Amino acid sequence: MARKFLYVIAALVALVIAAAFAYRIWGVDLMRRYMTPGVAFEAQPALAGNAYAGADMWLARPDKPDNPALWVPAGQTAGDGGAAVFFIHPTSYLATDHWNAALDDAEANGRAQLFLRGQASAFNAAGQVWAPRYRQAAFGAFLTTRADAERALDLAYRDVAQAFAAFLAVNPDRPIILAGHSQGALHLTRLLRERVAGKPLARRVVAAYVVGWPVSKATDLAALGLPECTRAGQAGCLLSWQSFGEPADASLIVDTFDGTTGFDGRPRRGTPMVCTNPLTGTAGGAAPASANHGTLFPAADLSTATMTPGRVPARCEGRGLLMIGEGPDVGPYVLPGNNYHVYDYSLFWADVRNDVARRLAAFRAR
Repeated sequence: MARKFLYVIAALVALVIAAAFAYRIWGVDLMRRYMTPGVAFEAQPALAGNAYAGADMWLARPDKPDNPALWVPAGQTAGDGGAAVFFIHPTSYLATDHWNAALDDAEANGRAQLFLRGQASAFNAAGQVWAPRYRQAAFGAFLTTRADAERALDLAYRDVAQAFAAFLAVNPDRPIILAGHSQGALHLTRLLRERVAGKPLARRVVAAYVVGWPVSKATDLAALGLPECTRAGQAGCLLSWQSFGEPADASLIVDTFDGTTGFDGRPRRGTPMVCTNPLTGTAGGAAPASANHGTLFPAADLSTATMTPGRVPARCEGRGLLMIGEGPDVGPYVLPGNNYHVYDYSLFWADVRNDVARRLAAFRAR
């Protein structure tokens, strides 16, 4: 019996190794095949003009009970530093039966709330956090060049823009912090181009955290209306990073990026990407793990997390990717190529918190 048991264990180990090997080699192709919606895009009408007037259309806002953005790890407290934070959550809709999530999709909304706990919570000492629900594009929209994917992203952005207008209406005077991740960061780049760049509102922006989405220094920055953050105490600027463990394979990101056109109409191919080092708050450079004031390590059920300092280094290299060394064991959602995309904020949670506090102080000082 013992020998049979050992055979079973050996077989299971072999299967796990084989599955991991296959995932590393064919992971992207598998995702494209099984995660891209196989249905036609469904056009949908605009939301009612007052859709974002009530709390039910927001995952987080100051008067919302059980606000996930108010979560903090032990030893930290949420507060109101006087700013207004507009946070656009990343993709949480993983189904393939539609190109856009329904606003009442319980699974997508629950996953979005988890993201807010680990991401938007980094801003809850600087000010009041507002995070809208929106008809986000499906995960598969980022795995294809089909026109349906672009239509899905346009629909999602319309909701975000409408929520932003409602956010501004009730925050006419506060300093503004803009932040997003992944799909949320993509929508943020469009929001910056259409609603902020070249407008009086730009003077109220403390900083824009365009995290988990590539921004070309050569073809994108000028259109976004904010310069790259180069100093830790700089206000009115833009930050961006994309985290990879080593050895890294960023071909999925870089190849897609190189096949696109920048906001100024020129090809992005070969251009450098904005890489803010979240441990220093500067453009580029390197910092050891000892400079990291706190990484979030989630519990197995994701209900909470502990904050541990000194575990994750950061250095910008190449065309603008953020390298974090071997990479910590923060959960099972590391993507192919050692891509720590899901953990872009939580790897540096305490330092993002410190960064926004410095930039808010600099904004007020100027």
